[in-house]
Amino acid sequence: MREIVTIQVGGFANFIGSHFWNFQDELLGLAGDPNGDPIFKNQHLDMDVLYRTGETLQGIATYTPRLVSVNFQGSLGSMSSHGTLYDHNPPVPSHVVTWPGNVSTHLSEPHKKNLFLQSLYEEEQENLAPMDGINSGKNDCESEIQDKDIVESLENGVQFWTDFSKVHYHPQSLYELNGLWMDAQDFNNYGIGMDVFSEGLRGEEMNERLRFFVEECDHIQGIQFVVDDSGGFSSVAADFLENIADEYTNTPILLYTVRGPESYMNRRSRRQTMACDLHDAISFSRLSSFCKLIVPIGLPLLGRSKVSSYLCLEDEKPYHCSAVYAAALHSISLPFRMETLGPATDSCYVSGAVDVYGLIQMLAGQARQNIVATLDAAMPAPSLTGKQVEQSLLGSLHPFTPEIAEDVEDLQEVESLTIHGAFGSGGYRASVSEVEDTVHAAYENATTKPLFSHLSVAHCPLPIPLPFPSIFGNLVGQHGELLGSPVTGGRPSRGSLDVHSIPMAARLRSTSAILPFLENRLGNLRRFGIARGASGTELLRSWGFAKDELEDTAERLSKMIMTLDPHSQSSSDSD
Repeated sequence: MREIVTIQVGGFANFIGSHFWNFQDELLGLAGDPNGDPIFKNQHLDMDVLYRTGETLQGIATYTPRLVSVNFQGSLGSMSSHGTLYDHNPPVPSHVVTWPGNVSTHLSEPHKKNLFLQSLYEEEQENLAPMDGINSGKNDCESEIQDKDIVESLENGVQFWTDFSKVHYHPQSLYELNGLWMDAQDFNNYGIGMDVFSEGLRGEEMNERLRFFVEECDHIQGIQFVVDDSGGFSSVAADFLENIADEYTNTPILLYTVRGPESYMNRRSRRQTMACDLHDAISFSRLSSFCKLIVPIGLPLLGRSKVSSYLCLEDEKPYHCSAVYAAALHSISLPFRMETLGPATDSCYVSGAVDVYGLIQMLAGQARQNIVATLDAAMPAPSLTGKQVEQSLLGSLHPFTPEIAEDVEDLQEVESLTIHGAFGSGGYRASVSEVEDTVHAAYENATTKPLFSHLSVAHCPLPIPLPFPSIFGNLVGQHGELLGSPVTGGRPSRGSLDVHSIPMAARLRSTSAILPFLENRLGNLRRFGIARGASGTELLRSWGFAKDELEDTAERLSKMIMTLDPHSQSSSDSD
């Protein structure tokens, strides 16, 4: 067994995580559904890599994500922080009076379950009821109407990431930062989260949650860490990562720093822009120092980007944007749980299995030791037919990483590409070997190619669960095929009732295209924080950073740039 423990820190990270775990839950359900699509029957994916088996006090078997989720107190909506599987008895209030004065109690109304969560609860109650052979009276038509109502309610009413989660969590998984009384809008910079981890018992409690999952692993292959780095959760995650690096020295950490488009909308004044620029520099430098590979994710205008050519999403809705990023992270994680085969054995279902350590060594352990990777994806991926396959397939991959250069020729570029559920000729799913041959041919005919490319292929597409948002355009068919003409008579956006699965392609790259991202952070740190008379000096001091710490931060960013471009002017200290 080669287990992975997943950590999600911050609001947008948990929105992404909610979609990610919905995909896994859907795969599990479809694999066991006798009436389901046969393509999901033989996935050849070991879900035990991400999940743990357990048992309730009543002896009921459980199967839950190996996950630690960290967020604000009250961010779970109608869900209990103890999950729903295990019975939890709240502490009985003490009747011993130690305060002689008046006592007033303020209770907030509990959040009500939305239509989707109500339907989940009713479905579970029906499954628990004895099978007496009596028909419930519900027919398919009524069920379809109910599903339409659920989809509509989610489109208009998602407030918490739990509002669309269809997954059961272990009581150790959901951690709320108790006593942190502020809105997410105020928790918006690195400095404000500096002492959160160390205050009280929070740090030890978070470490204990992680220890619970790590210590039951037979042979952990790595930690998949997703952090919303747009505000104070960045420093919470940095402190958490520092503890992890000390305690689990030999466990590789794959770090995704994520942010939604709404985080870019706070730069209304010059001072706000400066504060955000300084936050970005400090946050990235500190987070990257505690992991083996870091992947920045989050475009300012995802809905208007090339990635969204076949999508119809609203940038102001985290529910929408997080679904797209979660789909890419699902694709990237597939090789970690593919069933490994012997060298002489071919599989018609999967190929190209690699573990977390292998991926990190591939991208960051080569000659130039670059630990910053970019993420590209195609959603949905185009079919493998047509005269210009190499242009349509490789050209359909667009960046999810912000501030990167386009059309860069990098002779030392290394990549890991995952394609699953692709269509071949005649509208049928392409075989694993057909995908491999097509990709190899595409690179043979390409004008620029990476120094090394690892390809992972799976026959199984991305399933679209019911609570997935309605973000597909009217050129996307029921199984994710790209249509020649728009679907007529329907809505401009299509969701889980119209699109049941899609082919995906996602790629991690070690490339010099990330240089503008790094140079912007170094330049802003020097300009606003280090230069004589810099306007951000007082702000950084209030965050707890002295000048020597800022110079160390700048030196770290400079070394990252030098790794990719030894002749870079921006990496030399010209101040």
